[in-house]
Amino acid sequence: MNSFALALDQTLPTVRGRLTADAALAPLVWFKSGGQAQWLFEPEDVADLRAFIGQLDLAIPVMALGLGSNLIVRDGGVPGVVVRLGKACGKVELADPLTLRCGGGASGIAVSSSARDAGIAGLEFLRSIPGTVGGFVRMNGGAYGREVKDILVEADVVLRSGEQVKLSNAELHYSYRHSELPEGAIVVSALFRGEAGEPAAIQAEMDRIAAEREASQPLRSKTGGSTFKNPPGHKAWQLVDEAGCRGLRQGGAQVSEKHTNFLINTGDATSADIEALGEEVRRRVKAKSGVELQWEIQRVGNPVAAEAHPRPLPQAGGEA
Repeated sequence: MNSFALALDQTLPTVRGRLTADAALAPLVWFKSGGQAQWLFEPEDVADLRAFIGQLDLAIPVMALGLGSNLIVRDGGVPGVVVRLGKACGKVELADPLTLRCGGGASGIAVSSSARDAGIAGLEFLRSIPGTVGGFVRMNGGAYGREVKDILVEADVVLRSGEQVKLSNAELHYSYRHSELPEGAIVVSALFRGEAGEPAAIQAEMDRIAAEREASQPLRSKTGGSTFKNPPGHKAWQLVDEAGCRGLRQGGAQVSEKHTNFLINTGDATSADIEALGEEVRRRVKAKSGVELQWEIQRVGNPVAAEAHPRPLPQAGGEA
């Protein structure tokens, strides 16, 4: 056990939820790759989270994990504590006729379905975001012409100190796929407001979105969603395609043939393979178009020293 792990082991507060040492994260993320969390904390409720975080040494890093859909966990694992909000923090309730209060662990599908049942339109796009409220509030998740900033009233956030505060939409200073949520803060609930709509029409829009995603994205592969942000005036997938990267492989990782802004794990990819492939795509796009792609997928944790020299890139090939 390294010195940091020993210090962490000695200072962990008591919890009512589940606290697991050396917890495998690969089963919890969409790419199905990566190392372990030094500690994985699944709180019983928000009070349990606040008590734990508030007593935890401030030197110990804390990271929130949702559904793991937009994440590369590096093969060396994540130091400190990874917090995963469960069902107790995933309730969706009607706050008023046009507003939903949603737990940080609630999925986009759960939120959009609850909005439909309540006759609240404008939240259908959340059906297409494969994550939780905490994640897409942090990243200003969006699709089909809408973003979280268009519907968020306020968010309840547990700061790294354990204090719970409300942050308004304006205080999050949203921009494209970015917010100014404080470092180490965890979103525990959010208030979303829509407009009056007919449940049947809302369902029809959700069905349209689901069908479009199924037709255009490799949803049945081990993937991480959109890899790169769309640069101003460009579509990331088009730049990747024009740079000749469709089907490009690195070890067990591949650029999707179906949608070139998606990387996929064909079966045995390491996180180092996936990240190295993404960097190679960035290099080729820069060389071809002069545009520097920015990662949309979050990359966390430590690399493995043995992966410092990844396997060489072969030629482009068919999608597995």
